[in-house]
Amino acid sequence: MTTRHLVDPEILPLIDLMPFTGFTREGLPAARIASAERFAFLGEPPLAPQVKTIAGPGGALEIYWYDPAPGTADRPALLHVHGGGMIIGSARSMQHGPSGTAAALGIPVASVEYRLAPEHPFPAPQEDCLAALNWLAENAAELGVDPAKIGIIGESAGGGLAAATALMARDTGGPALAAQFLTYPMLDHRTGGPSCTWRNPTTGEFIWTRESNVFGWDALRGDYGADDERRGWFSPTLAEDLSGLPPTWIGTGALDLFLDEDLDYARRLVAAGVEVELHCYPGAIHAFQAVAESRIAKAFVRDQFAAITRLLQIA
Repeated sequence: MTTRHLVDPEILPLIDLMPFTGFTREGLPAARIASAERFAFLGEPPLAPQVKTIAGPGGALEIYWYDPAPGTADRPALLHVHGGGMIIGSARSMQHGPSGTAAALGIPVASVEYRLAPEHPFPAPQEDCLAALNWLAENAAELGVDPAKIGIIGESAGGGLAAATALMARDTGGPALAAQFLTYPMLDHRTGGPSCTWRNPTTGEFIWTRESNVFGWDALRGDYGADDERRGWFSPTLAEDLSGLPPTWIGTGALDLFLDEDLDYARRLVAAGVEVELHCYPGAIHAFQAVAESRIAKAFVRDQFAAITRLLQIA
């Protein structure tokens, strides 16, 4: 069975531009180079970053700082976490997303260069993201940021790590986030594997597949048993208590592998008393907003930017 006929016609070219070739540990270096080269074709970002180096849990940690109005005080800000299935991608190569957001909304955005699996399994990526959030909050005055108006944003693996960071900040008494903005977040380590809760026949055929997902989660997991109080930090779906999390925006695609886990996470957040805004885009596969001029990509940007403006109280 193929779901190609269900894909929005404007998005169909993306399938041929990003064919699934599978991942192996031996092939990861080449896959990372190919990923960086694909983003290099986009050219220079709308807003050039200032690269800041902070002390991270694993050593020096780079933060790509996009500031559209240096010297301005008391502004909302975002911490951005890039995607890549926990195994590829980088803040250095994936600049257009956070840069474009900063330029369009007129607020600073910090993008964190977290460590990748399998070289750095759980909890390394999550700890890097929390360290970046702590840095942003602790240096808010110097950066011209209102610490009460910090949100976190991420897509795919970055969305999953953003959700995990929100849980970690809540559980450890870290900075209180004003909101989290999750784009088809990668939340459930079981998806695509033998213990998968979701067996939706119309999701996950393109771009990020069940095979990719199993590889990414196995790389992140390492030898972690996912059987202690940190299991929700590893795989947010496993968090038993979602109360006390910040207002949440979730955008996902009807054909995305993560559709079912995203819908379920939204439902559980609502049940826990968390404000939730949920969007499901018809005909949308993973990474659909890469076709920027498509109708659904424009709808996605409109919906997400409207939520950021509202929840972070951007003038």
